[in-house]
Amino acid sequence: MDARALPDPPTAATARPRSASADADRLSAVERLLADGRVLVLSGAGISTESGIPDYRGPTGSRRRHTPMTFQEFTGSAENRRRYWARSHLGWETIDRARPNAGHRAVARLASAGHVSGVITQNVDGLHAAAGTPEAVELHGSLHRVICLTCGNTVSRAHLDQRLREANPGFRDIAARVNPDGDADLAREQEADFRPVPCQVCGTGTLKPDVVFFGESVPKPRVARCYEMVDAAAALLVAGSSLTVMSGLRFVRRAAKQGKPVAIVNQGPTRGDALARVRLELPLGVTLTRLADRLGA
Repeated sequence: MDARALPDPPTAATARPRSASADADRLSAVERLLADGRVLVLSGAGISTESGIPDYRGPTGSRRRHTPMTFQEFTGSAENRRRYWARSHLGWETIDRARPNAGHRAVARLASAGHVSGVITQNVDGLHAAAGTPEAVELHGSLHRVICLTCGNTVSRAHLDQRLREANPGFRDIAARVNPDGDADLAREQEADFRPVPCQVCGTGTLKPDVVFFGESVPKPRVARCYEMVDAAAALLVAGSSLTVMSGLRFVRRAAKQGKPVAIVNQGPTRGDALARVRLELPLGVTLTRLADRLGA
């Protein structure tokens, strides 16, 4: 891969596209990266917005009005867990009915054609796997699984959802705004009426979605696997992530330190912009599809 064929890293003045010709040049630069193969994709919430899953920090994000529950809060009291599951029970419907969009499908096409070596996703919606991407590491876990913190038993979220429906008939009739983590906004009195359910194996265990909460660490073996993927890749393509949290930014920093080109396609600034060789601020679905089409994937 000839890194000299790529534009210089963007400065604060040039990070955003200035014209259609600038967009075209940068799109061609990303195409050249993908054409050479072994490009690792790091995806964030922005790739799933076209599937109807809101983004915390994007142009329509809810981060300003909503603070996710931390791991310490979740494990700290039964009342906090009741609050979490009441909201999550409502929000799960949005996650469950979401389907892969053009961006997910384009990544899967690029992977099948050998242009993408793998995917690290910061998302917990399972949409890369649903689109058919063969090598997609879910950095922060998946909302489609539930784990007991006491005995370690895991079950599908669909199974738990049925149990919660039976324990809380009519609860889903409550209108609520859904947040990006499958959470929803509820009044305190509505939360107080909700009945969580225990683990069916140990009987008293604390059930938690099998995702990494804020304040919780990503499992070390999973991080090690992601580093291996970065090391084996020839370049890194960030798709729809602001890189606000270190769990994703560290892979961008590792790739850049190794001298590997970093390309970022995201609507809005990111913490990795200064490390990017190419920076595009365009909708992901149409952009990734265009790249896949141009490469015959």
